[in-house]
Amino acid sequence: MSGLVNVLVIVAVAALVIVRLFRTRRFDADRRWWLVPAVLTVVALREPALLDPDHHGASAALLTAELLIGLGTGAGWGWTTRIWAGQDGTVWTRSSTASAAVWIGGIALRIGLAVLGSSLGIRQGSAAVLLTLALTLLTRSAVMALRARSLTVPAAGASPACGDGKARTAWKERV
Repeated sequence: MSGLVNVLVIVAVAALVIVRLFRTRRFDADRRWWLVPAVLTVVALREPALLDPDHHGASAALLTAELLIGLGTGAGWGWTTRIWAGQDGTVWTRSSTASAAVWIGGIALRIGLAVLGSSLGIRQGSAAVLLTLALTLLTRSAVMALRARSLTVPAAGASPACGDGKARTAWKERV
């Protein structure tokens, strides 16, 4: 796939994630939460130049660092997202300010690695960004599915939101 198509996919997925970041959404732990990360991984691995052939070792180290950042960002994002169960057992989620800070920190670290790689003369393609984004989304979804399965439905009208200590009622935010 061409670099332009990869850039468009990255921008589209990032825009979707950012738009949905602060919206209250219903979460279904049984759905195919791994599908989008799997598609992004296939697109990334089809790229022939995932590693720079002139700097193979340094490029692999940089990719490993990017993947670790993606893993940490996804886990942090998943653990800082508010999650609660409604009266009917429906699980609701909404990202918090801490989630946004984790997301921004992950982007800043990724930019720092890009600058480091560029200063070392390592050619980085968009496939590494796609792979990191896929790992971030996969990790976040896995953490959320784990947390959603651990919720119990309370008998009272309001349920405590996991992670923020506040009681919330199940409602859907409208724009």
